[in-house]
Amino acid sequence: MAAAPVAAGSGAGRGRRSAATVAAWGGWGGRPRPGNILLQLRQGQLTGRGLVRAVQFTETFLTERDKQSKWSGIPQLLLKLHTTSHLHSDFVECQNILKEISPLLSMEAMAFVTEERKLTQETTYPNTYIFDLFGGVDLLVEILMRPTISIRGQKLKISDEMSKDCLSILYNTCVCEMIRLDEVPNLSSLVSNFDQQQLANFCRILAVTISEMDTGNDDKHTLLAKNAQQKKSLSLGPSAAEINQAALLSIPGFVERLCKLATRKVSESTGTASFLQELEEWYTWLDNALVLDALMRVANEESEHNQGASEENGLPHTSARTQLPQSMKIMHEIMYKLEVLYVLCVLLMGRQRNQVHRMIAEFKLIPGLNNLFDKLIWRKHSASALVLHGHNQNCDCSPDITLKIQFLRLLQSFSDHHENKYLLLNNQELNELSAISLKANIPEVEAVLNTDRSLVCDGKRGLLTRLLQVMKKEPAESSFRFWQARAVESFLRGTTSYADQMFLLKRGLLEHILYCIVDSECKSRDVLQSYFDLLGELMKFNVDAFKRFNKYINTDAKFQVFLKQINSSLVDSNMLVRCVTLSLDRFENQVDMKVAEVLSECRLLAYISQVPTQMSFLFRLINIIHVQTLTQENVSCLNTSLVILMLARRKERLPLYLRLLQRMEHSKKYPGFLLNNFHNLLRFWQQHYLHKDKDSTCLENSSCISFSYWKETVSILLNPDRQSPSALVSYIEEPYMDIDRDFTEE
Repeated sequence: MAAAPVAAGSGAGRGRRSAATVAAWGGWGGRPRPGNILLQLRQGQLTGRGLVRAVQFTETFLTERDKQSKWSGIPQLLLKLHTTSHLHSDFVECQNILKEISPLLSMEAMAFVTEERKLTQETTYPNTYIFDLFGGVDLLVEILMRPTISIRGQKLKISDEMSKDCLSILYNTCVCEMIRLDEVPNLSSLVSNFDQQQLANFCRILAVTISEMDTGNDDKHTLLAKNAQQKKSLSLGPSAAEINQAALLSIPGFVERLCKLATRKVSESTGTASFLQELEEWYTWLDNALVLDALMRVANEESEHNQGASEENGLPHTSARTQLPQSMKIMHEIMYKLEVLYVLCVLLMGRQRNQVHRMIAEFKLIPGLNNLFDKLIWRKHSASALVLHGHNQNCDCSPDITLKIQFLRLLQSFSDHHENKYLLLNNQELNELSAISLKANIPEVEAVLNTDRSLVCDGKRGLLTRLLQVMKKEPAESSFRFWQARAVESFLRGTTSYADQMFLLKRGLLEHILYCIVDSECKSRDVLQSYFDLLGELMKFNVDAFKRFNKYINTDAKFQVFLKQINSSLVDSNMLVRCVTLSLDRFENQVDMKVAEVLSECRLLAYISQVPTQMSFLFRLINIIHVQTLTQENVSCLNTSLVILMLARRKERLPLYLRLLQRMEHSKKYPGFLLNNFHNLLRFWQQHYLHKDKDSTCLENSSCISFSYWKETVSILLNPDRQSPSALVSYIEEPYMDIDRDFTEE
């Protein structure tokens, strides 16, 4: 318990100093020892003993020390905040103090997200460091938790504005301050001694400490900015998040315990005696209407299930009220699993990805999640359609819904470009893949042959098949559709596998996607993009898929709806355009009756084969992106435009396509605009993809075009010789030439 502060100007404050003050000053009559206070506070935070917050000092002492150390008055403000935020306060003065603290930290948070990150964050962001060091974080958390305290039967209340101020300050603190786990004494033994509940709660802390600070949606950050940041980061070494990930992975048995906690059944969780001890914690949760709604929903589901069973057996049924404790237990388990799955997902995307993948496979995370799928993760299909108290239909902040999304994100990270993806199947499904390859007279996928059958899913269906089943039943406007499509698409990413495609085609996936795009006329851009991406991976180079497509899109009216969806946003649909273009090129070079039949009948292939169609796509793909606006999301438009031109080059038609682009420029009354832009984009492409840290295998695997051919084509297009028929500069008239711009953010 922190010592009570001595009021400034009081008799006690004049006559003697507190023990903490004496220690900080080095004894009676001593001078302040530079850095001594900060050192003791830091040690107090790490050990939980000694100096830990501002209230252990007098205001007089803090003011005097602030003159030398330039703490911006933050310790004094925290002392006042503590005094004005007591249980019987009206919180008005408290909110005024928060308004003073907020700008001191927000400026540093803004600097952090816009400037180069330093390793020595304590000196780079002094206000945030002092705020944290003098107990500001703990104090704000205490204030936020005041409404959970009941005094004489009455609940305390704080305004929404004050809650927002507290959360804003805490967010800005988290942006600039990161706990270094490698500095925690005896971390390994400490974590190894955690029981399951403590480990789950520890994961809540890890959610912050192992994640790179979110400075916005990653897809929306320009590649220019990200490339510049990566160059600066090279000289700084690993980030705090990366250091923390490595520290965790060095703890013996850590990942194994996370896997066990993630796959633990509700019946195996906390025993009755221990669970009753936790009810006090749950009581505070019940004031949160969102969580109470979630608990009652689960209780009603359990009650309906038991009522049906009781009626069959002639026994009395239990009410929702008597089911609530068990519902609490289920929700408790959901909250634990949320944190654990998030930590595992972050580790899967980190620098030690292969090590984590190997451990997750070994400790049977995937078959464990498969066994929980129906009973916990996707307990009841209708649950996803429920609108919770005070929230709209698209809200994803209920624990139930968030667990589903986190589960899908984990599957996406697990499957993406990794041979362990076949652990999502069971033995019978792996045999089915082998049978597909045998029937098609093609070699089995090596990764399938190398899969350890003792680590795959058990039961009648594997995890991928279960996911497909719920995906096909998902309501039209469900927010899960995006994540489900991303998770399935990740299974197909990488080198195209005919067997993988047929496995999914046989389960009606293509027809489901087309129904969503055409018949339900999906309006969500995110969902449409994920479905177009998935459709492209499913159909690429696969004659059977194009036959199925033509069978479903069997009228001109349907085909026009499909084209309307494609053309409504090429940023969303360009990956499908790329896959169809690549497939057309391969089919045209094959001598096969089945292929010839598809080429003659398929509306989509006929449409893409027309040069005016290709030129229309090419013009728009180049026109909607610029170097300054390139992001991870829209850079695919640049690569799709390159695919069209690479295939034209193979057919010795590259000069024709460039000449047509020039004509289209003139027809739009903007001579040189498009080709200058494309020239700058290709210069950036060279800088971006030829960097030693960039992995070019994704481009190569997804297109089946060697990366050397990509590089050669770009070099030919950027040839400065105006006499070259395949050089862009040959088609830009001298008065409109503008190809030497610097790549700087505007």
